[in-house]
Amino acid sequence: MEYEKIVLVTRKTRLDGLVERFNTRGQAKFYLEHSGGDFSFYEREHETYYAAVRALRLALSRLAKTQEIERGFLPNFVFAETDLVVTIGIDGLVVNTAKYLNGQPLIAVNPDPAHIDGVLLPFTVETAPAAAAQVQKGMFRVRQISMAEARLNDGQRLLAFNDLFIGARTHVSARYRIRLGEQQERHSSSGVIVSTGAGSTGWLSSLFNMANGILSEFSSTGQPLSPVRLEWEADRLVFVVREPFISKTSGASITCGQITPDSPLVLESEMPEGGVIFSDGVEADFLAFNAGAIASIGLAEKKTHLVMP
Repeated sequence: MEYEKIVLVTRKTRLDGLVERFNTRGQAKFYLEHSGGDFSFYEREHETYYAAVRALRLALSRLAKTQEIERGFLPNFVFAETDLVVTIGIDGLVVNTAKYLNGQPLIAVNPDPAHIDGVLLPFTVETAPAAAAQVQKGMFRVRQISMAEARLNDGQRLLAFNDLFIGARTHVSARYRIRLGEQQERHSSSGVIVSTGAGSTGWLSSLFNMANGILSEFSSTGQPLSPVRLEWEADRLVFVVREPFISKTSGASITCGQITPDSPLVLESEMPEGGVIFSDGVEADFLAFNAGAIASIGLAEKKTHLVMP
């Protein structure tokens, strides 16, 4: 396929956010320094990032027509089938962008390898242009990263690159009926986490940390659980129910498990209001999950095509 355009996806820095909050850089500096903060840290991070963006933009523009968009415009941006997508930022920018793609190759660039680990960022500003040139020639390889999807009975859908949360918007108990295969029961819990392979080292791992902390304190054997680690391409998801409460009307027999194409997880809300489903930690972008809503959680049909060196 001939890729006619390169779409460069950027993000605001923390300094950008401070200026938006305090109106000017000077006011932001005044606030931080009078609170004991180091404003120069934010300035260095800001300048490093935008220097990387400028260098990458220039290099990519020599290969093809290049369009730049900021992360906040992703929900309203329509990617063409012939777009080559390049992100420059932290891992979260890859996550944000991937959900809006439909098979377009994605080159993820680490703008500051000295300070950003970048598990999902295999390229630097120096190596990304050559990778883009290889993609244009059709000489590249990708990892097809599996995603999760929540599908409601009214037709609404939500994709997740790392994980889904299904529960209550606040810290009250979430009430729902859960079904996996032939098992089903009513729950009162802090919600359900569903993890993809890419997300299995994130939120899911923290649940294992909590479980192992409890085991080490109260178990006579003290044998720790081995955290689940899935390949990015895994054709299964893992779910964990947070803090399930056992009562006369709620159980805790279904607390964790695997979701496969043949065995989706089905949740039926029993919350009159405040129920939500959100993905990848973005609480503002959610599906309402209130009484009458039935969510089927499974693997998404589409995958993220992350270009690799």
